[in-house]
Amino acid sequence: MAYASDRLAYGVCDITGFRYRLRDMRKTWDGLLVGPDQWSPKEPQLMPKPTAVDPQALKDPRPDPSSNGKDFYANFLVYSTYKDGVLGTKLQTFAMNANVGTVGVTIT
Repeated sequence: MAYASDRLAYGVCDITGFRYRLRDMRKTWDGLLVGPDQWSPKEPQLMPKPTAVDPQALKDPRPDPSSNGKDFYANFLVYSTYKDGVLGTKLQTFAMNANVGTVGVTIT
């Protein structure tokens, strides 16, 4: 699209309302058309630096076929009470013990 240009074309500043030559006006980073005395560059605080990307999991990992399965440190068992344990064996009882330690209090 072609725009008309003329040495006598004027525009109105969006901040002050003053009239300036259109060729002298500038557009700010947020889209305002302003005179040359009102224009300022975008502040660096508004342009944050990109953060580092966290590492991702491996796509399609494959275990070592020569291992016998004893090199894993955790065993996971799946229990379900949904429809008589369709996902695994039905969980009948559940017990859990936890110890944090001892706390000593001295009052002086």
